[in-house]
This record gives sequence, C-alpha cells and structure tokens, in this order.
Amino acid sequence: MTIVEQIAAFAANTSFDNLSDEMRTQLKTLMVDTIGCAIGSLGEGPVRYLREQADDFGGAPHCTLIGGGKSAPDAAAFYNTSLIRYLDFNDGFMGKLATSHPSDNAGAVMAAAEYADASGAEFMTALALAYEVQCRLCDSAPYEKRGFDQPMAGAYAVAAGASRALGLDAEKTANAIAISGVRQNPLLITRTGELSHWKGFAYAAGCHTGVHSTFLAMRGVTGQLQLIEGPLGVFESVTGEFEVDWSDTSLTKMLEISVKRYNAGLHSQTAIEGVIDMKREHGFSPEDIEDVEIGIYERAYFIMGEGKAGAREHVLNKETADHSLPYVLSAAIIDEQVLPAQYEEARIRADDVQTLLKKVRTTNSDEMTARYPAQSPVLITITLKDGSVHKLDKPTWEGHFSTPMSWATVNEKFEALSEAHADASLRGEIVDAVSRLDSIRIKELAALLERVNTPR
Repeated sequence: MTIVEQIAAFAANTSFDNLSDEMRTQLKTLMVDTIGCAIGSLGEGPVRYLREQADDFGGAPHCTLIGGGKSAPDAAAFYNTSLIRYLDFNDGFMGKLATSHPSDNAGAVMAAAEYADASGAEFMTALALAYEVQCRLCDSAPYEKRGFDQPMAGAYAVAAGASRALGLDAEKTANAIAISGVRQNPLLITRTGELSHWKGFAYAAGCHTGVHSTFLAMRGVTGQLQLIEGPLGVFESVTGEFEVDWSDTSLTKMLEISVKRYNAGLHSQTAIEGVIDMKREHGFSPEDIEDVEIGIYERAYFIMGEGKAGAREHVLNKETADHSLPYVLSAAIIDEQVLPAQYEEARIRADDVQTLLKKVRTTNSDEMTARYPAQSPVLITITLKDGSVHKLDKPTWEGHFSTPMSWATVNEKFEALSEAHADASLRGEIVDAVSRLDSIRIKELAALLERVNTPR
C-alpha cells in the first residue's frame, strides 16, 4: 500500500472500542474546552466578517453554525473552526518537530458527523483519529523547519477524521486524503513577524478544503495515491523522507494534549503562571522592574521569543500580541491575568505594557530544550531597580499534559468564556450533553450550539 492508503486503512478500521475510559474522559474534557473557546469568539471583529460572508454566500442548510443558522458542511467547518481558533485559547500539542492545536479538527469532524447523523460515539472516534494523525505528523514530519504551516498536517488529519465520521471505506478515505493533501501546503510566514487575522483562520481554511475534498471522494472523485512518496510528492517537494507506523492502531496521542490556562501562545503558559506567582510572592510592582530575562527551550524561543518566527519589535494588534512573550508576560505582571480583555487594542497600546515589554529578553539553551516536551520549562530572572534579583525555575503549568487540568477547572474556563453568550441553563445543557456524548447523537449537541446567541 502507498502511505496514503496506509493512513486510510488506519482510519477506516478505527473503532470506538479503541478508546479506553481515560481517553473518553479526555475527549469530553477537551470538547468542553473547545466549545468554550468557540463561544467566547462570537462577536469578535474579524469573526463577524466571516459570518457576513457565510450569510451572504449561503449554502445548503445541512450543518449547524455555532450561534445560529445552518450552512453547507465545508462552510460550517470553516466558520466553526474559526470560532474555535480565533481567541488562540484552545488546546495544544507540543510535538517534537511542530506545534499544533488539535481541537482545530473538531469543527470539520463535527460538520461531517452532523451531515451523516452520526452518533456521539462515532464523532468521538473520528475526532480521536484526527487528533492522532495530526499529532503523529507533528512528531515525525519536518515540514515546519522547511517553512510550512500547521494546516499541512491538518490536511491529512481533517480528511481522515471527516471520512471516518461519514463512514467511508478505506478506498474512498484514501482518495479523500490524497485530494486534501495535494491541495494544502501553506506557508509558515502566516505565523512570523507582525501577524494578521489569517493566523486565526488558516487552519479553518484547511478544514474547508479537507471537508470539501472528503465529500468529493465520497461521490467518487479520485486522488493521487502516491502523493507522499511518489515523484515530486510530499517527500521530494515538501518535507524530505520521514516514517510513521500507520499499522499502529492506538489513539493515545490525545493524552499528550495540553489545555491552556491563559489566553496566549501555548509555549508561554509556564512563564505567565510563573511571573504572576513571583509578583504575588515578592510584592514588587511593574514600575520596580529593571529587567526580565526568560530562559526557554528552542520551540518557545523560535515561536514566541527572539527566534526566527518571533522577535516582534512592534506589538500593536491581538494576533501579534498573543504570540509575543514580551507582551504576554508584561500584561501578566501588570494585570495578573491574560484573558481576552488583555487583547483589546487600548490595552495592547497602553504605555505601561508597551514600556515593560521592552525590558523582557528571551534566551534559549540546550538544557531547557532537553526537558521539552516532557516539560514546558522556563527560567525566569527578574531584576529590580534596587538591585535585588528574583529567580524561578518552573517546569510546567496547570494544564500541561503532565499535570492535567481537572474537569472542574475546564468547566470554570468554559463558564468564563461562554457566560456572555449563553444563559446558565443553556450552559448547563451544553456541558451535560458533552458529558454524555457517547450516548447521544451529535445533532443533539449541535442543536444546543445553534441556540447560543451571536452578538451582531
């Protein structure tokens, strides 16, 4: 079999029985977090542009749009995934070669599952599969070092998960993966320098393409099955050769997923928690600070520090701010929190945070890198104007997969993000539905999400 056919065979043979009780609980916990992030994005400026386009263009009303209305599966996948990702508060996977946000797949898999009138158990199986495919590629495929972005792995994850939700056989699944994969090799420049709205919507666009490709394959359209190893294929043109054992049918990668405690890039979570703890312990004020040095591992340095994809000298918008260690740490020190409020334009441009972020420096070391991804370590050194120095070597945060966030804490996050858009009764119904996801049909959850109020 070609590699595409190997992935397809894995997808088609995946079963709910492959999920242990621990995995089922993890999926439900991640779904509560994912839905909270989606609801919390409703009404945000750039998201309104997407809703305007969805309303203008229309689409057959097969699948629910979170916040009200229905559209075609590919359009619903794009819009709902944009909601999930826009705040950049959703879950994350710290891969050996690439970082990803696997809950980005949920909007696509849910659209396919709703179209197929799948059970919640079938949806959970398909979502676990999408998580697994994406995370395995993040560990094995060096696409990021070659300048390609997260949706490149998502092309395969979305098509595999959507195919499984639709109940496609291995042959049609292979064609779905081949069509989706050949269409998507997006550039990492999306996440470098001063960032744009597209940072929050790039994976959603991949979901649109992946779902559209899967439905084409469902109807009989074929794709190039030698996509990965064939002449001028992925190995030769994009990544170089890599290996993944697709005969391994386990779905355990979801247990390596981390949940964000703070609304900021995944690689900043430990540092944010650390500087807040240091301020409270030592009682200094932001005005007392002379210098902040943050020692981090290579991935964090590359993405959020002064590495190639970081080094953001001007932090003037949300997209740049939430991926800038100097900004998020300065906001954390001053406000003792990093939530959506910290990304209001007035907050970002305020003199206090703009002054402090210029005092934050990042460094990386082999010692820190060796501790990753088992930990997400940081060495914080804060020097005050009176000459005193405070240090903290912190291995991880509450929410890293090594110290999982509890169901209760995830529910608190859900409540905080959704209370402005759903009353207490509806919020309770949504959480209850997710807790029973393996015993309901996915349309029951979708109907609740349609009732969420969208600010206009």
